[in-house]
Amino acid sequence: MPIPPQDRSSDLPPEAAAPPPQGDLPEPAPPGTEAGPGPDAATGPAGAEDEYAAALKEVEDRWRRALADLDNLRKRHARELDRERGAERARTAAALLPVIDNLELALSHAASDPGAIVEGVRAVRDQAVSILERLGYERHAETGVPFDPSRHEVVGVVQDPDAEPNTVTQVLRPGYGEAERQLRPAAVTVAKRE
Repeated sequence: MPIPPQDRSSDLPPEAAAPPPQGDLPEPAPPGTEAGPGPDAATGPAGAEDEYAAALKEVEDRWRRALADLDNLRKRHARELDRERGAERARTAAALLPVIDNLELALSHAASDPGAIVEGVRAVRDQAVSILERLGYERHAETGVPFDPSRHEVVGVVQDPDAEPNTVTQVLRPGYGEAERQLRPAAVTVAKRE
């Protein structure tokens, strides 16, 4: 369908219309003193502050959640540690019960045969030492070995012509354990250096 020709005379300004202003135009307002929100108010300073506040609130929320998670983890770890300590104490006590039973048995038979009591006490001591070894604390009561400050505690120095200098000549109290897992060092006397 053909388009009818348009009258171009309507595009011209009417003769009675005022001419556009010539001369001084009004000065624009300085930045930051706008009368009202402009077309880009959503992305202007107020919008940036809102975005900043929202981001700050999100970071603060994440920080508070992380603190709460850390506190919960700390509490859970403390509960598990207490539970493990209790379980380990119970295992150790259960391992010592046969020693107590045997000591009571030896004491009940002490009146009948005094010589047997010595053998019974020795057997109970060996049983207790065996339990400590199973728990990881081996007994150290050797003589003639070189003095080791990490395993021995010197309680005396003696002149012994038959012993090498700086060797253990007598164990007064045995030690139990090794290095960082040591219950106590052995109390020993050591041969003097010449």
